[in-house]
Amino acid sequence: MAIPRTPRGRARVVNERLGKTFPGTASELCALRHDNPFQLLVATILSAQCTDERVNIVMPEMIRRFPTPALLADAPLREVEQVIHSTGFYHAKAEHLLGMATALQERFAGEVPESLADLVTLPGVGRKTGNVIRSVAFGAPGLPVDTHVGRLSRRLGLTQEEDPVKVEAALCALLPRTQWGGFSLRLILHGRTVCLSRTPHCERCELADLCPSAPRAARPTQRRAVGSQSGLEGSTGVA
Repeated sequence: MAIPRTPRGRARVVNERLGKTFPGTASELCALRHDNPFQLLVATILSAQCTDERVNIVMPEMIRRFPTPALLADAPLREVEQVIHSTGFYHAKAEHLLGMATALQERFAGEVPESLADLVTLPGVGRKTGNVIRSVAFGAPGLPVDTHVGRLSRRLGLTQEEDPVKVEAALCALLPRTQWGGFSLRLILHGRTVCLSRTPHCERCELADLCPSAPRAARPTQRRAVGSQSGLEGSTGVA
């Protein structure tokens, strides 16, 4: 296969290849354990500056004590802080959780809304968290942009934007709406396991041959040969 030369072409191939390494829907790829949109919303708020593993350790107790927005909205702040203390920034997170639960009770009849416009009105919820809820909990179009997504998008030449909102817009323009959530989570998983921030493992990356940032020496010989045999790399219809 020829090496794609455009961001749209690279995005398509990246999604195809990472789809083989990380198969599944956005819901199946999400590392945060949850049984409903409310649990995912709580877990995503807790995941700020915290590992998914730590959040998964804390969530069972959160669910046991505060299984519904109504119970969380009425919870004492200090009790919530105690439960989530190990996730870091526990005071701010506890205030966000209580504010979020209260807003759900007062404005959304105790249900997590699906609309991004509604989600971002909740305390502690920005576009990234809102898009997580949309794509994972509801199976709706949504492309969360975290540090991994931003870093890999720039390394892969999909965009040069730094602002997360602009990165989101650029990536959404490259893929069908139904693929946004899965694409984001695959970039995150690839960023955590291979394309690390300080020391990317280009020598074992399945995207090295099409990545503008990869050292030429790290690009797989077999794929380079395929590109060479095509005459002009990227000239065989791969956009």
